Amino acid sequence: MAGDCAIDTDKYSLLEDFNVDVEVENKDFETFSLCFWVYLLDSTTYPCTIIRQVHSDMSVSAPFLVLDENKKMMLLPLTLLHKEAPDPVNTSSWTEVPNVSTKAEFPLQKWVHVGCEVSRNYMRLHICGQIVGEQVLTSLMTNGTNSDCARKISLFSVGGDGYSVQGFIHCAEVLPSNLSAKYHYTKDPPLCLSVDKPSTSGIELEEDGVWCIVAGKASCRKNFSLDVVLSNAIGQPVHKDVKVVASLLYADSGTSVEKMSYSEAPLLVSYEGVEFSAKDKPCNLLNGCASFKLNISQLSSKSDNRLFCIKFEIPEVKGHYPFLETVTNQIRCISRKHDSVTPKRLNHIDYPLDGGIPEIASSKGASDILLNSSPMKRIRLGEENTSVREFENGNGTSMEWRPQNHEEEEEEEEEEEEEEEDSSSTDSENTEIRDSSILRRYTISDSAIFRYCLGNLTERSLLLKEITSNSSDEEVSEFANQVSLYSGCSHHGYQIKMARKLIAEGTNAWILISRNYQHVHWDNVVIEIEEHFMRIAQCSSRSLTHQDFELLRKICGCYEYITQENFEKMWCWLFPVASAISRGLINGMWRSASPKWIEGFVTKEEAEHSLQNQEPGTFILRFPTSRSWPHPDSGSLVVTYVGHDFVIHHKLLTIDHICDSSERYTDAKPLQDMLLAEPELSRLGRIIRSI
Repeated sequence: MAGDCAIDTDKYSLLEDFNVDVEVENKDFETFSLCFWVYLLDSTTYPCTIIRQVHSDMSVSAPFLVLDENKKMMLLPLTLLHKEAPDPVNTSSWTEVPNVSTKAEFPLQKWVHVGCEVSRNYMRLHICGQIVGEQVLTSLMTNGTNSDCARKISLFSVGGDGYSVQGFIHCAEVLPSNLSAKYHYTKDPPLCLSVDKPSTSGIELEEDGVWCIVAGKASCRKNFSLDVVLSNAIGQPVHKDVKVVASLLYADSGTSVEKMSYSEAPLLVSYEGVEFSAKDKPCNLLNGCASFKLNISQLSSKSDNRLFCIKFEIPEVKGHYPFLETVTNQIRCISRKHDSVTPKRLNHIDYPLDGGIPEIASSKGASDILLNSSPMKRIRLGEENTSVREFENGNGTSMEWRPQNHEEEEEEEEEEEEEEEDSSSTDSENTEIRDSSILRRYTISDSAIFRYCLGNLTERSLLLKEITSNSSDEEVSEFANQVSLYSGCSHHGYQIKMARKLIAEGTNAWILISRNYQHVHWDNVVIEIEEHFMRIAQCSSRSLTHQDFELLRKICGCYEYITQENFEKMWCWLFPVASAISRGLINGMWRSASPKWIEGFVTKEEAEHSLQNQEPGTFILRFPTSRSWPHPDSGSLVVTYVGHDFVIHHKLLTIDHICDSSERYTDAKPLQDMLLAEPELSRLGRIIRSI
């Protein structure tokens, strides 16, 4: 589906220009709902009035919608309808009258949907389609009121008290009684540009939330990558034919980092192996996502130790619309020589769903060992600060459930460990890893082990191609055990042991598909991909659907023709998924047609869209498109579900990779039964795809 050629900024107006008239006090009046999307800037001060009310009998206006000193939104009675309405003259009276208030602080620099439902005898406040409060009121309209005389009340904004409220408003509308605020919430959500933090790769997150990136001259710096997403305010991707451009700023002042006359551009974008100045090479938005591979030539140490940030914006948008631009976390640019030669355990990183500063679980806490039924263990530190669930039945089959909102940091979350912990720890992990069979000398060098532990996904895949082509199966297995030991993550070992088969079968598949052509038409690739997938997944009863192939095409990054590079991107995602399906616990669920436990290849956005307005406990299983080999969680399942708070959550379900033999599954409890036994999950949802 082709995207629109431009973004219609006429839909967005300044909050201070807002003004609507509502007719009340006539025989036909029952109720009305004033609904709108509002985006408040961080310059807003409290308390303040967002919307005021006035009619012909008032000499001064009165507040209607306010933010109190605790940053909570309050809806006040209407002066034409309710006896409890605030006194326009007494400016402090609005704090004393009956009102409807939110329980939480109202967020800034974020689109929020507000619905003010007003009736003769009550008023309700809706936030993002949900009622957050209701207040019963006394009507001024009596039987003696002249029912044929309609009167108007004006609702308007002047930028708050002394222009203390600055922001934007979108799709402001007075709804009749037969339409609800929830209808307006989904009708035409505003757009926003954001950095998809779970997509980041090649970035280390420090404890203060600062990104640490290896930068500097070309021979020393390292690539890092991230995705920028254009979506609407309810999280659905938006298809627009626009470009996104990146620029490097000083984080403290927001000013651009200028290029020195004798040096490279401060921010570089890599395209097909060639580097360009980022400002000269915008990135196309494809299906609502622009993927950037970047380098920074500046060092913080040579800029008075200042921090940087990267700003992304849409050049086609004229004027200043802060929601159509976004910036990264603050960035510290270091040289490669500052990197440690010994792998250390990174802190656990949990990105909140609202895109805020991540919570970081301290690596100083007591250790927990999960998946105790298996010699290969997933080791976590500081579990008291993370959302981790372990389910285990009585037959030795176990699985781990944990947050899915992180990528490269998640990949390396177990890769740092303090030496003092290594020498003093007495838990069961250290008892196993100090077995003499692990401590003997290996053919593959220690430097290769450390390079793998410290490298990004691209560096790891290249290293594995080199190792698997020059080492025996036993040596690769020993290398996998060593990486699992030093990274503290057994799933790294599983991806390493998969490498030889993944590379060999992928190479053979491409030779068969391409027949020595550099570009192959996608329609000629589909049949071969399906045959390979069904064979690896050990499931001949279920073929791939058109929607499955469209997602694979998106992962490839191709259109009509596919190259070897496109194919390898797809294969690194598809092979681990097919391997996971081949194992007992998932294979049965994949084969099941009624109910259809896994509805094929589903994106995060499709799952969230399908769960909109569903009951708490409704869930969908999907394979995350952001995890490709050799990511330690490639091939894992994600549970996307509606929580009891009516918020959609994503949690990674990692089934113990060692439990892949039929004997271990003979008496195991089915995976679907284990899922339904969880209090958060009660019913299977269905995928609803847009036509």
